[in-house]
Amino acid sequence: QVQLQESGGGSVQAGGSLRLSCQASGLRFEGYTMGWFRQDPGKEREWVSCINWGGGGTTYADSVKGRFTISRDNAKNVFYLQMNSMKSEDTAMYYCARRIGYHCNCSEVASEYSYWGQGTQVTVSS
Repeated sequence: QVQLQESGGGSVQAGGSLRLSCQASGLRFEGYTMGWFRQDPGKEREWVSCINWGGGGTTYADSVKGRFTISRDNAKNVFYLQMNSMKSEDTAMYYCARRIGYHCNCSEVASEYSYWGQGTQVTVSS
């Protein structure tokens, strides 16, 4: 079964930290760029960060730059989003996704990702 499964969401106070994980199973992980997106109800899905297939290239939305860190472990088919200094505006459902195309670089465009997890809720209270 092809699956991306997020975990690590929850509730945290402003200034706190959470670490999201995305476990891939049933699909090829190594060689593919992976991304994190988030969405509030009634809003469009927003790109947060992505990490290139080789792990050496990472990019971040301006809203999270300097606070969030993306990483991956190809041996375990998992990638992460470490979120520090969290703000109330970080509250959203967070989704992980696999980029379309082998050895394709990061993209901020949701339609360029083919496999999605079901999401994990993150709530930051001020």
